[in-house]
Amino acid sequence: MAEGNGGAGASLVRATLAIHEPPGNYSTQPGAEIRTIDFSFNPTQVTIGRTSQWKYTPAPVERDGSVPEFIGPEPREMSLEIFLDSSLKPTSKSVMKKVEALLDCCSVTPESMGKLQPSPPWVVFRWGRFSTAEFTAYIRSVDATYTLFGTNGVPIRATCRLQLEEIPSKTKRQNPTSGAPNIQRVHRVVAGDSLQSLAWREYGDATVWRSIAEANKIDDPSRLRPGTELVLPAAEDVLR
Repeated sequence: MAEGNGGAGASLVRATLAIHEPPGNYSTQPGAEIRTIDFSFNPTQVTIGRTSQWKYTPAPVERDGSVPEFIGPEPREMSLEIFLDSSLKPTSKSVMKKVEALLDCCSVTPESMGKLQPSPPWVVFRWGRFSTAEFTAYIRSVDATYTLFGTNGVPIRATCRLQLEEIPSKTKRQNPTSGAPNIQRVHRVVAGDSLQSLAWREYGDATVWRSIAEANKIDDPSRLRPGTELVLPAAEDVLR
C-alpha cells in the first residue's frame, strides 16, 4: 500500500480535499485554490451528522414541561480519515508536507490577514460523483498520527482524522432544468496539471476536458501556465 500504486487501483476515482483561500466580502463561495490533497486510498467510512436547536422556557404551571420552540438547524458535520503513504519512496517528504498543509487549515491565511478579514482556509471534499458527501467546509480539528518513518526519521505513513463543519451556501445546487446557474469553482494551475487530469479529478472522466477548455477559452490545451486560475464548470453542466 503506497502512493502511486498501479494496477486495478489506478482506475479508481480518488477522493480529494481541495484547500482554498477564504472568500472576501462575506461570500459563500471559496476563494482561489491553494492546493489539493489527493487521497492515497479512499476513505473506508465517511460520517455525516446534523443537529437542530430547540429552546425550552420553564413555566411553573406546566407540570410535565413546556412546549419546545424550534430555533433552527446547525450546519452539517463530517468526520473522516485520510490515510497517507509514501513507503515506496522512503526519502519522500510528501506525507509530512500534506499533514502540515492540513494542520495549517486551522490557522488564518496571510492573504485573508491582508484583506483585514482573517480566516482559516476553506476546504471542499469531493469523491467523484458522490455528491451526498460533497460540501464546502472549514476544518474544525485535525488529529494526525505518524505510523511509519524512513531511515532518515522522516514520516512516510500517517493517518489524519478530520472534523469538518459545513459552510452553508445561500446558492443551493440547482436542477439543470430549473434555469438557475449551477455552482462553479476556481482552480489555480500548478506544475504538472493538464486539462485531462483536472477533468479526471473533478468529474471522474478525463474525456470531458473540452468543457474546461471552452469555459476558459483555451485554444492550446497543451500550454497551461502555473498560477493561472481556471473556472471549473459544475459537474451538473458537464456530465448531464
